[in-house]
Amino acid sequence: MKIKNHIKYTIKLAYPIIIGQLGFIAMGVVDSMMVGQLGAAPLAAAALGNGFTILIHVIGYGLSMAVTPLVAIAVGAKKYDDCGIYFRQSLLVNTIFSFILMITTIVCADLIVYFEQPVEVQIQATSYMKILGISAVPMMLFQTYKQFIEGLSVMVPAMIITLVANIINAGANWLFIFGNLGFPALGLDGAGWATFASRAFMMITIMGYVMSRKQFKKYDVSFYFKSINFPVIKKILGLGLPSGFQYFFEIGAFSFAVIMVGWLGTNQQAAHQIAINLASVSFMAALGISGAGSIRVGNAVGEQNISEVRKAGFTASLLGASGMAFAGIIFILFRNQLPALYIDSDIVISISSSLLIIAALFQISDGTQAVGIGILRGLTDVKIPTAITFIAYWIVGLPTGYLLGFNFDLGVQGVWIGLLLGLTTSAILLTVRFNIKSKQVIIV
Repeated sequence: MKIKNHIKYTIKLAYPIIIGQLGFIAMGVVDSMMVGQLGAAPLAAAALGNGFTILIHVIGYGLSMAVTPLVAIAVGAKKYDDCGIYFRQSLLVNTIFSFILMITTIVCADLIVYFEQPVEVQIQATSYMKILGISAVPMMLFQTYKQFIEGLSVMVPAMIITLVANIINAGANWLFIFGNLGFPALGLDGAGWATFASRAFMMITIMGYVMSRKQFKKYDVSFYFKSINFPVIKKILGLGLPSGFQYFFEIGAFSFAVIMVGWLGTNQQAAHQIAINLASVSFMAALGISGAGSIRVGNAVGEQNISEVRKAGFTASLLGASGMAFAGIIFILFRNQLPALYIDSDIVISISSSLLIIAALFQISDGTQAVGIGILRGLTDVKIPTAITFIAYWIVGLPTGYLLGFNFDLGVQGVWIGLLLGLTTSAILLTVRFNIKSKQVIIV
């Protein structure tokens, strides 16, 4: 296949993922805007509860993604019966793990008291986080069906469901947070129940869609478990858990960077939050291309076509780097205007502006490493990449950021330079890893 066709098919798979991911971000933005009307304490509690919950749930998110490359490889190999086997065993694993996530989140919510936050914030964050824990169950079931059909290159339904869920979430917020139409005013807890309602909608809708469509009947996609296939479960766990820890190490590193920047002062932390929020929006493009690259590489692996494996992988990597480079140019050109959309403070805008220059520099690295993780997952190569992410963020990025920020007095800019070096290290090592592994025939 020609490179231009690889570009075409990768973009076709990527754009629904990108829009869907932006939909998830939009939910968070709407939640913050509506909770913010209650005051500073509920907003701070929401940030604390969300941050802690994400660190737990992201492992489940990674686990749920295991089915996608396995199904993509089976499709490439024309082993369609295997697709159904992977789905059913993934459904079993993810259902059990969803309850583990729920219990873990509820238990860990009581640890917020040790974070030395204001009492009002602690109380609200603890209650809110426990409700978010319950929503882990519909989230994981939605992810199972979503990742399965995406392995079959069916991308649009999950995107549409996510966009509709935004409307459900906003409406439920209006009802539950403020107590409209006779509902009790639950405050921040209301936002938690709105999240649960929107995720329950997503779960029910995608299950109904997949079970009702003739194209999926041959895979036996009903919600029941006929048998336990331990070799397949082992394969799912071996691929999914390291994937979850990849995200855990990355998100954990950026969360710790927030703490370090907080040691420097309120203005620095506000500037950091603005810049990281903008960078997270552009990162959705890389995440979409990463998912598409994983599927394209998986299909080629199933065909046992090394040439197509390499073309699919490097095309995705090039698209990721190019898209993020464009975002970097936007950051540089509008580094003074973009922060002004968030806050009316010359000091914070000035600091944010300097951070956006660094963010522009690490856009290519961020895009390359994000896609690198995806295309390596398409090769079912996750253990070494997990070690790479740990080294890049926790051995290179954060220590360098601390050294430059505090020992060399570069402040928040020093912390961000550390993040830049961490992302660049990850991008280089993951690209080298793909170059080596993609030359080998993969037997799954």
